[in-house]
Amino acid sequence: MRTQPLPLDGITVVAIEQAVSAPFATRQLADLGARVIKIERLDGGDFARDYDTAARGLASHFVWCNRGKESLAVDLKDARGLAIVQRLIAGADVFVQNLAQGSAARLGLDAPTLCEAHPRLIAVDISGYGAGGPYAHKRAYDMLVQCEAGLVSVTGTHDEPAKAGIPAADISAAMYAFSGVLAALLRRSTTGLGGPVEISMLESLAEWMGHPLHYGMHGGEPPVRTGVAHAVIAPYDAYTTADGGQVLLSVQNDREWRRLTEQVLDEPALADDPRFASNTARTANRGLTDEMVAKALSRLGTEEAVERLDAAGIASARLNTVRDVAGHPQLAARDRWREIDSPVGPLRALLPPITLPGGPEALMGAVPALGEHTDALLASLGMTTEETAALHREGVVA
Repeated sequence: MRTQPLPLDGITVVAIEQAVSAPFATRQLADLGARVIKIERLDGGDFARDYDTAARGLASHFVWCNRGKESLAVDLKDARGLAIVQRLIAGADVFVQNLAQGSAARLGLDAPTLCEAHPRLIAVDISGYGAGGPYAHKRAYDMLVQCEAGLVSVTGTHDEPAKAGIPAADISAAMYAFSGVLAALLRRSTTGLGGPVEISMLESLAEWMGHPLHYGMHGGEPPVRTGVAHAVIAPYDAYTTADGGQVLLSVQNDREWRRLTEQVLDEPALADDPRFASNTARTANRGLTDEMVAKALSRLGTEEAVERLDAAGIASARLNTVRDVAGHPQLAARDRWREIDSPVGPLRALLPPITLPGGPEALMGAVPALGEHTDALLASLGMTTEETAALHREGVVA
């Protein structure tokens, strides 16, 4: 098979970004071959750099979202610093920003302004709630948007709601920004024109609320919170095994229930017991159903439980910790781990989920230090060593 280039080879992206939503979107563009120039503040850069020190002194959020980028540290409040960024944008294909609502417009870096000046530019504005409406200027952090979008209302246990354990609002916005850029690039290839792309965290996560949202809108009672159990299917829950592990299993139909009773529960008569013979009956008698499954699995070790469920054709999964995932045999067998460079040395990272056979592997470039590429980027704009030194002395760049 002939080797092809990465799909975004030759595409340049400039991003004024922070936290997760915009950085995760642009990191995916970088993985597919785009050159991503990350604009950062002089005083610490992207504030996600300081979230934690878990990655050998670097912040785990920052390592996750920022590999493969060039970092330019510049003062956008200084006209000279803003002019540098404007020159970079003029030569770019894509501009992405997730500043507080109104901040980009005050700098002249909002999508409508930039696209009018640069017709081929694709300019992406990512915000919490969108450019208009009563929430436009409301602060929007991931957990707050999870609450506004209703995700917290359907996550957690019967007694207490809970946010998702990952930044679901940020990730949803990032994924729509990523796909929006790809769609806009495809359109530009036929029309020659870029244009604005607007992404809202609320609208992105509300779309992901599809099942409970539609269920509730169209006459059903909103699904109750059930922890890891399923609200309308039984048995579908996590059960503790003899060695203290937990195994989640899911019975999707009555044929599977019969196989579970025969091959795992060792109670074949339960297959035709009217209390359990249908999913409706099992759900109505959820307490008894779960008690029987829990009793059977409590006699088995985790490995034996999974083996018996697999042999019976019953969907199951171990309730893994994040450390378990880092050592997951499926990820290892498919060779999904790589090492990326960083200011503190090599760090382990997963290959992107998009696999394009016939082309080179995703770039997975280094995690940049703050301002690491400032001088090189200024030189690419034609600035002399003396001009660059003056900007450093006067605190315009770092």
